[in-house]
Amino acid sequence: MPKVGSFGRISIVLGVAAGLAALAVAGAGAAPAKKQSTTLIGAGSSLIAPAVAVWQPLYSQARGVEIQYSAIGSGGGIAAITAKTVDFGASDAPLTPDQASACGDCVQIPWALTGTVPVYNIPGVHDTALKLNGKTLAAIFLGLVKTWDAGPIKKLNPGVNLPHMNITVVHRSDSSGDTYVFTDYLSKVSPGWKSRVGASTSVSWPVGVGGSKNAGVAALVSSTPGSIGYISDAYVIQNHIDKAQMLNAAGHYTLPSVTSIESAAQVVKSVPADNNISITNPPASKKYKFAWPLSTFTYVIVHTSTPKAKDLKNFITWALTHGQAPIRKLVFAPMPLVVIRAANKTLAKVHS
Repeated sequence: MPKVGSFGRISIVLGVAAGLAALAVAGAGAAPAKKQSTTLIGAGSSLIAPAVAVWQPLYSQARGVEIQYSAIGSGGGIAAITAKTVDFGASDAPLTPDQASACGDCVQIPWALTGTVPVYNIPGVHDTALKLNGKTLAAIFLGLVKTWDAGPIKKLNPGVNLPHMNITVVHRSDSSGDTYVFTDYLSKVSPGWKSRVGASTSVSWPVGVGGSKNAGVAALVSSTPGSIGYISDAYVIQNHIDKAQMLNAAGHYTLPSVTSIESAAQVVKSVPADNNISITNPPASKKYKFAWPLSTFTYVIVHTSTPKAKDLKNFITWALTHGQAPIRKLVFAPMPLVVIRAANKTLAKVHS
């Protein structure tokens, strides 16, 4: 299995950060870096970790504030902010009512938009050649479709030389926002999945092997011929893994991209008070013709009363504005104005 270290130090992601640093700092319109006097500590989502890895040096240079972040999974991030062991948590799954109650005065603020991606390792099948729909993807993860040349897969992929090889399902072993996005989507497209497994950050998987965080799933899929898993698109880029085309509700096969994820987010017309937003499986409409069906917002979670309120508000405001362009190459799409307005409204509640 490939060795995968702390994402904040992954050379490829930091290479992107270095390449974009000058542009982002110039865009921030900030004075030269000041002596660092503040450190903000965060933990949680591994999906947002590549974005934070880009933000860290840029924000340090622009504002003289150090951001320390640990990609421990969305569930871990929620637990950490609830216990007040970090200044901010991060999760791709919105807080459940029980989590929100346990966290007390916490608020969740959408601060980035991207997608979760089914990825595969099939000998001889590369370069997004594989096509899947939600029903077949659910059947694979339920263990009902067991080989790559099974009828449901062959029907979707005429002309593709699919091998007679057992499918190895790879899923997250930790409490994960990507798991929430993935299972939320499957619950919308498969009644069998909804009744047997459901949607959550952590579920009882019918089949498969588990990998820790996005990096662990990526490593397992990369090293296991015949495997299929799901990771966020930034990790697809980093690991050069094949990704499947997905049939969306509008009847088009699509791939994750800034455009297709932005298209999915158009489904948001209003935002609830708690900012709980699901944009998986946009409806069958010409408006969402090219929408990526596993798109998601990801959230920063903070306490409304915190001694670091000023520094947190400055950082989150920067991330929502100047921080968006530098992460575009990691397939983070622009957020709709209605969501940005809701984020700013919620952020205004944070105080010292």
